[in-house]
This record gives sequence, C-alpha cells and structure tokens, in this order.
Amino acid sequence: MSTRLLFVSKGEDSASTRYRALQFFPLWRAAGFAPAHVTASGGIQATLDMLRQARRADVVVVLRKTFPAPLLWLLRRASRRLVFDFDDAIFCNTDGTPSRTRMARFAAMARACDHVCAGNAFLAGHAAAFNPAVTLVPTCVDVARYRVEAGKPADTLDLVWIGSHSTRKYLAEAMPWLKVAADAVPGLRLKIVADFDLPGCGVATLPVAWRADGEARELAASHIGIAPMRDDDWSRGKCALKVLQYMAAGLPVVSSKAGANAEVIEDGAHGFLAATPAEWAERIAQLAGDAELRRRLGEAGRRRAATDYSVEAVFERLRSAIEGLT
Repeated sequence: MSTRLLFVSKGEDSASTRYRALQFFPLWRAAGFAPAHVTASGGIQATLDMLRQARRADVVVVLRKTFPAPLLWLLRRASRRLVFDFDDAIFCNTDGTPSRTRMARFAAMARACDHVCAGNAFLAGHAAAFNPAVTLVPTCVDVARYRVEAGKPADTLDLVWIGSHSTRKYLAEAMPWLKVAADAVPGLRLKIVADFDLPGCGVATLPVAWRADGEARELAASHIGIAPMRDDDWSRGKCALKVLQYMAAGLPVVSSKAGANAEVIEDGAHGFLAATPAEWAERIAQLAGDAELRRRLGEAGRRRAATDYSVEAVFERLRSAIEGLT
C-alpha cells in the first residue's frame, strides 16, 4: 500500500503550497506515495475536514501554519507522524522585530512535530532550538518550465521584478537606487510582474499582471532580474524564490547582499550582490552595457538552478526526511 501523505496549508494559491508541496506531487506518486492536500483555513468545517483526513494519513505535513494550542493538540493526536515545513520567518513580525506571540506558537509547533523541514539555514537554526530533527529543504523551481523562447525588446533594457503586494515594500524602497541607474542607462525600464504598479516612481515601468502560465515567458523576455531586500530577520527568512526564478529563466541577477539570496548567488558568477545604492546603480549599468556578460552570467545561473535547486534535486532531500519517518 502506498504511503499516504497529507499536506496541510492555508490554500492552494499560496506560494508555499505551490512550491513546497504541489510541484512535488508527480514525483511523490512516481516514488510510490499517495500525496493529497487539504486547506486548513475556512472555519470550523475546514478544521474538522483537516482532522478527519489527518487520521487517515501516514504522514501529515503542515506548511507554514501554526495553530492555537487546543487545535495543535488535536492535530498531534490525529497524526501518526507530523512534520512542519516552513519557508518564512514566521516567528517574528513582518518588519523583522521580535514577536513573543509568534515565537511561542512557532516553538510549540516545532516541539510537537516528529520532524521539521526548513527553507534555509537561518530558519533551520531557529527550528533546531526547539527540535533537533531538522532538515534543510530549500525552495526550488521546475527549471524546465522556465526554458521558454521569448524575444527581448531592442529599444529598452528591461529590469524585471516578480512578486506580490506583500513584498511591494522592498521594491518601493529600492526606487531611489533604480532612478540613479535609469539616469545612467538610456532606455532602462522596470517590468513589474505582480498585482500592482508604481506610477510616478521616477523610473519607466511596465506593469504585467502575474499569471502562473505567463510568468516564465515574462521573465525570459527581460534582460536582468532584480531582488532588493532589507537585511532583517523577516528578510533573512526568505528563501530566494524570485532569484531562483530569474536564474532558471537564464537571467543575470542583481540582488541585495542579504538572506538566502546571498547563499544562492555567487557574486560575479551568476550575477551581483549589491550592498549600497552606488553598487546597485553600478552593477545594473555594467550589465546593461555588456550583452555578453548578461548571457554568460545568465547561463551560469541556469546551471546552478538546475544542479542545486531543481525540483528533482531538492525532492531527494525531502523524500529522505519523510521516508525516515515511515
């Protein structure tokens, strides 16, 4: 009989659900497992359904969510084996400041589980303070999905940023730096693949509504991927998804020197890590003026994504952790 895996999350549209569960389902099935997903948000009926399904599963994997103590107790009682998988610094506030409430719920969740899967080294270190059974499972991408043919514009030099309104603040904070780059690079344009635009920001923008079936083409049709970040605990918990998407699409990357981005990008090999506004402007101008450099760094980034951050490579880590519980 196949090992039954139940993934519990706040919903199928969540990035953590798509990238840390659903994209592995074909590989789980091929390996002889029976994966399923249930949404834990939506009131008492959704909660009862989750608990019913948890009782039938061999392993329950909770994605990113923490629960009030009574519900966590019920879920632990219902689950033969319980795993916590997280890819954000959910133990602190979103501005990076400490939160006793969030930390307490995180600690309770980690202690209650048989195993914890963390998206980067910073997160793994925090989980290990409450549970010694921790596996680092980086967020990964289906590299083949980003190998699409798309013409790049000849009359503009397109930087691209992909994200959502929840991470808009990082891009907005980078606008003074990008304006300096735009002043130095004729035709520089910022493509924003998201659910918002930044009109009047001082840089020409091209807003593109995010769509799952269109994101790879929009990236491939750009010249340089950018990933500005703050350097705080919330940002350190980020798992470099947009950087991996850029690299899989063959784009050179300019990123803040912070968090997992600095672990994924080797400065000068796959792109550049920038720590100051001057470095941001300088690196963007350098890439804008050298098509061969863009091509070389982009190809190196694609190889790195395929070798270390592909679905197939990361699945083996995840499979090993789960098989150790069954």
